[in-house]
Amino acid sequence: MSEHSAQFQERDAYTADRLYDGVRRRRMAAFVLDYAIVLLLSVPTALIVFLFGIVTLGLGWLLYGILLPVIAIVYIGTTMGGRSQATLGMRMAGLRLVRLDGVLVDPILAILHGVVFWASNAVLTPFILLVGLFTPRKQLLQDLLLGTVVVRDR
Repeated sequence: MSEHSAQFQERDAYTADRLYDGVRRRRMAAFVLDYAIVLLLSVPTALIVFLFGIVTLGLGWLLYGILLPVIAIVYIGTTMGGRSQATLGMRMAGLRLVRLDGVLVDPILAILHGVVFWASNAVLTPFILLVGLFTPRKQLLQDLLLGTVVVRDR
């Protein structure tokens, strides 16, 4: 098989309609699952911060302000930027994140994907999620900006 035909098949694999069938619904379910997982991870971490705050005479309690974002960043970086290219919620929903150029998603891109998602929702309101209704691959704003797409796992 020539290099050109291999690239064509790779590109064709990401344009197949079956890869995008039900992605919006699955993506919403994955978001809820991932949010619950981050909240569950924050409970033991909050206890550690509480004890740290006692030891530091209250100064450690300032960490509560960044607790959830830090847990979410580490969670996204290690799961979506890992071998499976998906968070635990995405795996349960049968989804994974891929780059349109075929390169694996690294932890930095995965973290950037999450940060752009939350920043765009904070600045442009959650109505920005309507972008997914008008894109052929059901991409959201962060997908369009970063050259990624969420597909069904084979």
